Amino acid sequence: MSILEALAAVFLVAGTLCFIAGTIGLLRFPDIFTRLHALTKADNLGLGLMAIGALMLAGALDVAIKILMIWLLVMVSSAVTGHLIARHALRGRGQADKG
Repeated sequence: MSILEALAAVFLVAGTLCFIAGTIGLLRFPDIFTRLHALTKADNLGLGLMAIGALMLAGALDVAIKILMIWLLVMVSSAVTGHLIARHALRGRGQADKG
């Protein structure tokens, strides 16, 4: 095992631990906003670490570009869905208070 492979393994394990932390936050926190915060922050960091580890193992430039494009797509979709879920929760909470 080379130094580059060992460093990539460290990034992959760190990313996995971030995903586990986000999942625990999703299951343990009391309301939707803290759950959403824990999940989006931990998953974005975990995905970034996993992408860096995968980039270190990518053998070709086209594979590295695909990994970066996937990372970018997931980051954008995560931000949009997090915003939509929070906005829906706020609107639902406001309607429940009025009725």
